[in-house]
Order: sequence, then C-alpha cells, then structure tokens
Amino acid sequence: MAANLSTDFTRYDQKLEFILRTSARIFAEKGYHPTSMRDISRATEVSLAGLYYYCKSKEELLFLIQDNCFGRVHERLLERLRETGDPVAKLRLVIENHLSFFAANMAEMKVLSHEADSLAGEMSEHVKGRKQQYTRLVRRILSEVQQARAGAGDGGLAPKLDLTVATYALFGMMNWIYNWYDPRGKLSVADLVDNFARLFLSGFLAGNLGDELQFTPKTAKTERLSVWRAPQS
Repeated sequence: MAANLSTDFTRYDQKLEFILRTSARIFAEKGYHPTSMRDISRATEVSLAGLYYYCKSKEELLFLIQDNCFGRVHERLLERLRETGDPVAKLRLVIENHLSFFAANMAEMKVLSHEADSLAGEMSEHVKGRKQQYTRLVRRILSEVQQARAGAGDGGLAPKLDLTVATYALFGMMNWIYNWYDPRGKLSVADLVDNFARLFLSGFLAGNLGDELQFTPKTAKTERLSVWRAPQS
C-alpha cells in the first residue's frame, strides 16, 4: 500500500511526496471530508487517472500522510536518542525532534490532529499502532527522567506525577503549535524548543513552591457544569 520511502527517492517517490504534501495542505485548509479527489487533481495538476495510479482512494491519501508523519518523527527520534544516555537530555531531544519536525510540516500536523478518527479498518489500526509506539517511547523517557530525579536524592518529598498525565500533557503542549506558531515569525524553532523544554522541566514558576501549589477549593459544593442553562423553576 505505502510507497517506497527510502532515502534513494525515485521519480515515483518524489511525485507521490508532492501529492501527499499538496493533499495535506488542502485537507488542513478545507477539511478532509469536504475535499474531493478533483480538488486534489486541480491543485496538483495531476489527472484523476494519474492520482489513482499513486493511490487507490482519498482515504489512502490520508493514510499515507498520517503513516509517513508518525513513522518519520518516530524513526528520527530513535536515531537521535543514540546521541546521549542522559534522561533529561533525551527528553530535550523528544521536544526538539517533535517541534522541529512539525514546525516544518504544519499542514500535516493539523491534519494529524483534526483527522485522527477519519480512517477506518486496517488503515486506522495501523496508524494507531504507529502512534502507540511513539507514545510508549516518550512515556518511557519521562519515566527515566522521573527515576533519575528520585535517584538524585530529592528525599522523596516531591510527589511523583502520573506518567500518563505527564505524557499527554507534553503532547498536548507540542501538538497545539499549528494553531498559533508561525515558523517565519520572530520566534525561531530553537526559541520554541527552549521555551517548551524549560516550561515542561521547570514549570512556569521555576523553583519549589511547596504549599503554594496545594490548592483546595473554598467549598465542596458540586457545581453543575453544563453548557446549557438549567430550566427555571
């Protein structure tokens, strides 16, 4: 199903990559479901017959975009992790790898975020497997950081954060950049990485705030959190 994605690109691979990048841009601008193969044909100047030579359907285009992105960002991280054995340095590499990759692929990032549930069947399961592999790797690195901190002698005073919360909080921070970050703006990718790393590792208020972080509501009253107003009695 997927084309050869080796570094030795053939003309076929180059054309397919062009189609995928253009499709990602259109999906990001217009949405996957409203986009037709004719829209992609016009934007790429590839005939419908030509498009179907490279992929069987619009769904396969979406699959290839998602599979390629998750595969590349994961493989790139695995390669870069060979640079160090230090847990904190590994975590900085996670942040740098993710942000630099998607800052260069903002349309693809939006598609991954907005169209996560648009695939079905084997395609959906394959992409979910890719995401799970990547998520498990990042979670493992966060666990290493947590264990290294405990081994450094914090006296066990600092409560451990839940790794699931930490993992998805990190991804939540990083995956939102497509909504506000401009790679051509005054904030470079290096600045972005540095700010994210310091925020995640040290917090917005650096240092040990102790009791200041212990928040207890003034009332235990249960509030009805509905978007709709309750009917008047």
